[in-house]
Amino acid sequence: MKIIKNPSRSNWKEILARPTSDISEMEKVVKPILEEIKKSGDTGLDKYCQKFDGIGIENIRITGEEISRSEETISAELKSAIDQAAINIRKFHESQVIKEKEVETMPGVTCYRKSVGIEKVGLYIPGGTAPLFSTILMLAIPAKIAGCKEIILCTPPNKKSGVHPAMLYAAKVAGVSEIYKIGGAQAIAAMAYGTESVPQVYKIFGPGNQYVTAAKQLLNSEGVAIDMPAGPSEVLVYAGKDADPEFIAADLLSQAEHGVDSQVVFVTIEEDMIQKVQNELTIQLENLPRKDLAAKALENSMSIFMTDETNAVELINSYAPEHLILCGENADEISGKIINAGSVFIGNYTPESAGDYASGTNHTLPTNGFARAYSGVSVDSFVKKITFQKITEKGLQNIGNTVMEMAEAENLDAHKNAVKIRLSKLTSNG
Repeated sequence: MKIIKNPSRSNWKEILARPTSDISEMEKVVKPILEEIKKSGDTGLDKYCQKFDGIGIENIRITGEEISRSEETISAELKSAIDQAAINIRKFHESQVIKEKEVETMPGVTCYRKSVGIEKVGLYIPGGTAPLFSTILMLAIPAKIAGCKEIILCTPPNKKSGVHPAMLYAAKVAGVSEIYKIGGAQAIAAMAYGTESVPQVYKIFGPGNQYVTAAKQLLNSEGVAIDMPAGPSEVLVYAGKDADPEFIAADLLSQAEHGVDSQVVFVTIEEDMIQKVQNELTIQLENLPRKDLAAKALENSMSIFMTDETNAVELINSYAPEHLILCGENADEISGKIINAGSVFIGNYTPESAGDYASGTNHTLPTNGFARAYSGVSVDSFVKKITFQKITEKGLQNIGNTVMEMAEAENLDAHKNAVKIRLSKLTSNG
């Protein structure tokens, strides 16, 4: 990791820049796939499933029998872990459902808002270097709580043209409606446009490689709703006094092992902590099966020493990390000063991996600085908010002059007349 000491504020933007690739090159590859599937449906989808997934379209749908068999091929311990994670995730997300109230803004004028689940949602779950069954729980459970009627899941098949049984079991536990063995941009296109075999959805969720990200962004420009702009995963760990370098190194490596484009950042006000963490990284890295991926990710990463806590917090908020871990004696106090982060982990015994799997919070989070304006996935991500209003005769008499005055000032006479005609009838009937 690169070591930076007390950087000038004028250099923060440059120092904190994420490693990025040219998405325009990805879009050149992805756009023809989207266009062909939009135009020819299953014919185009079959072409790309054969080419990229090695599977014919007649075999892409997972049957109920396959899902049932999945329970027999995973250990009781893993099933128990998935069940416990699902319970915690469900409990946390159910707490987000708020009973909405009617509000009388003035006598006779009543307004309220209703949350309605998006009818059809699509989930994309990568299946490349790791079977991310935890992400199925993170997306399908809040979708179910929100009241989504159809939850469609696409994931690429493995080398045996199957899907990891833990993913099928997680999908069953979370309430997924249909599962299709489709990967990459072709999966995103199939869900966005719909084909003879794959239902069209109204919003698409889930992480993926750069081609998946490019496909989602291109479709978003056409008006297809997506969860959020997404990029490579990232973590920032802050260490104050009494932080544990062994824990910190483990947290940094848990993020680095996601892939070579992941970024990890270590910020501390304890200068000697940088070398202690570096020593631990060297020791722990050697024991990781994915050490080559993690080592390359560390090349894009940095340790930053700041002379005081105030500047350190400001630098953290400037970076706006996807995951933020606060270690040391002032972790609780500092957490109250954080305004830009996807998810925050407080204290020496709160590893990011707990949030990734089972604490209950969602791990689908804004990356690449988007935490300045975006939230992570929640039940709200799967609903539309519809407002309602009802006005009585007395209510219209109370609010009518206000509406007419404003409409006339905007030269919108038909708006004014919609009120005036009603008030005139009330007067004549009075």
